[in-house]
Amino acid sequence: MTVAALLVLAGGTYLMRLLPLVLHDRVALSPRTVRLVELGAVGLLVALVATGTWFEGAGFAGWARPAGVAVAAGALLLRVPFVLVVVLAAATTAGLRLAGIA
Repeated sequence: MTVAALLVLAGGTYLMRLLPLVLHDRVALSPRTVRLVELGAVGLLVALVATGTWFEGAGFAGWARPAGVAVAAGALLLRVPFVLVVVLAAATTAGLRLAGIA
């Protein structure tokens, strides 16, 4: 990557973070637009979780990782403390991998 490209990307990142702070009081968005942006953020997070759960690189991640995510989701539904959710998910994934279920 050339220095010019790096500077352009750095400047763009800086502006994307600065503009909401500068324009916050000057631009009014309709409630519908705000709702669509919120839904877009939720959709993006769901897509990231789904791809991170099922895929590693270009291939299938194996069954241990989705099982760990499923255990975490179940624990969250039961309102288990978050630290315990992480420990349960990691233990499930590690246990299945130790048992040979990649």
